[in-house]
Amino acid sequence: MKPPSIKDIAKRAEVSITTVSFILNGKAEKMRISKEVIKRVEEIIQELGFKPNQVARSLRTGNTKTIGLIVEDISNPFFSAIARLIEDKAYKKGYKISYSSTENDPVKARELIEMFKSRKVDAYIIAPVPGIEEDIRQLLAERIPVVIFDRNLPDLDVNYVVVDNLEGGYSATEFLINKGRKNIAFVTVDVEVDQINNRFLGYQKALRDHGITANEKTLVKIPFDATEEDTNNLLKVLFEENPQIDSVFFSTNYLAVRGLFFLKSIQKPINDGFMIVAYDDQDVFRIHTPPISVVDQPIEQIAEKIIDIILQELSADRSLPQSERSKVILPTKLIER
Repeated sequence: MKPPSIKDIAKRAEVSITTVSFILNGKAEKMRISKEVIKRVEEIIQELGFKPNQVARSLRTGNTKTIGLIVEDISNPFFSAIARLIEDKAYKKGYKISYSSTENDPVKARELIEMFKSRKVDAYIIAPVPGIEEDIRQLLAERIPVVIFDRNLPDLDVNYVVVDNLEGGYSATEFLINKGRKNIAFVTVDVEVDQINNRFLGYQKALRDHGITANEKTLVKIPFDATEEDTNNLLKVLFEENPQIDSVFFSTNYLAVRGLFFLKSIQKPINDGFMIVAYDDQDVFRIHTPPISVVDQPIEQIAEKIIDIILQELSADRSLPQSERSKVILPTKLIER
């Protein structure tokens, strides 16, 4: 049987082919088509099981109904959870998500932006790597909707959704101090990105505010691409040279997981004498014995805000001057376990 066409829908709804086309392309309201006609056409579309040809539609409208999502590492529980929520929320609005990982490499990030450009995605959601500012600036110059998240690029006037990482780092450190800890190690990833730097600044500020002198020997920076063996060697040096450490604040969830494996290997118990806090929650911290306290990021809210901003940008008239950028900073929550 021949699949139904726009002409079949128009004939059955007793409207013009142009009217059906406007409704299919989301321009019904702009073209002042009545709600009754929209409803009748949509019911017939559903009844006939009509599926528009996406390629033809993108050529006709300039829209592919696809959004490019570029993150640091899609296997990281934080990014995979964000991606899943964004995908779900975008799909409900008629958009599909295409995503890739940068591995924190600006060259790869730039290549991914070019790849998505060639696919003519309608918008970009990016967890940015320092060094891609000019590429994002070019997207903005072309009036392509962009939202960055997780970390900010201060030199760019761009939509962003971030959490208050300085406050998150502060609350984690203060929590340990209030538990009587005075020798708090900070284990972080050796990358110069906004969110990691702010977590460290929060750690430092909490120590200062409570009259504790920061010890450079208890600060460990682990390369982003470090192997498990490399990480274990750095942690081994930390504990061997600083036996006074009574707690550790891990600046990312994956470092905390590696830390738990290391602590188990050296048979160092987590108890009243030694505590850890992780930044970002995940299942392993809830089921670990004892369970691990965390700085929790509002993942659902982050995804919701990102999609709201993207959809608002996509529906805006690009012939008009650019409206003010959306700049969202969300609070974190310390979960004590």
